[in-house]
Amino acid sequence: MEKTDNVQTLRPKSGSDTEKITINLGYVDLGHIDLLVQDGFYSNRTDFIRTAIRNQIDRHADATKQSVVRKRLDLGLRHFGRADLEALRAAGEQLEIRVLGLASIAADVTPELARATICSISVLGALQASAAVKAALADRMI
Repeated sequence: MEKTDNVQTLRPKSGSDTEKITINLGYVDLGHIDLLVQDGFYSNRTDFIRTAIRNQIDRHADATKQSVVRKRLDLGLRHFGRADLEALRAAGEQLEIRVLGLASIAADVTPELARATICSISVLGALQASAAVKAALADRMI
């Protein structure tokens, strides 16, 4: 199986390039965050939480790098277009998608094309694809 070179490194961005998550915090932890915001250490709660997360990611960077290599993950953004998948189907090949970051499957990819060309998919982060393609690949998600 041959990989295409359409991997891009992700940079922190704002707006639609982020994924929303929800967390529950105890009142005391939340109060500490609010105090740090009030005292000007952070611009808001989100700024504090993003900074804390980035610090933890940096703290474990060596272990993460080793795991990325061991698990053969593509790091960053990986986009799969219709033309790419049609070429794979014509060649009789299938993909094993392994991404840490964002994997996106083009909106014009049909569920049938996705099933014919993607034998497994593992995404640590986010997968952007139509609901129909996600449903068609549900049994192949690791």
